[in-house]
Amino acid sequence: MTEPSELQYTEEHEWVDVDGDVATIGITDYAAEKLGDVVYVDLPAAGTTVTEGTVVGEIESTKSVGELFAPVNGEVVEANQSVVDSPELVNSDPFGAGWLLKVRTSSLPKLLTHDEYRALVGE
Repeated sequence: MTEPSELQYTEEHEWVDVDGDVATIGITDYAAEKLGDVVYVDLPAAGTTVTEGTVVGEIESTKSVGELFAPVNGEVVEANQSVVDSPELVNSDPFGAGWLLKVRTSSLPKLLTHDEYRALVGE
């Protein structure tokens, strides 16, 4: 599991973990809890170019359908097939096995720190 305090966040409730030029992306525990039981995840294929702020996937739960926004510009190098096959991983391990995408990027936008994100969601 990735340590949440070491991650960066978006206002759309996504986390970003950067290792070199690859950003691993997932949704936060707060977002997973608000969605409810996740039953379906649709992610872009490897090789897809994504643009910061645009919709790149969908997460469906028993309560609603949520859009996944790209927090960075770049090229998808891997989509987490385990989450597609077992969407409940988004709820049970959002900072670990429930990651969604890995995107090769050359720059990062301004993202929130852990403390800034927790303040945003009122925690």
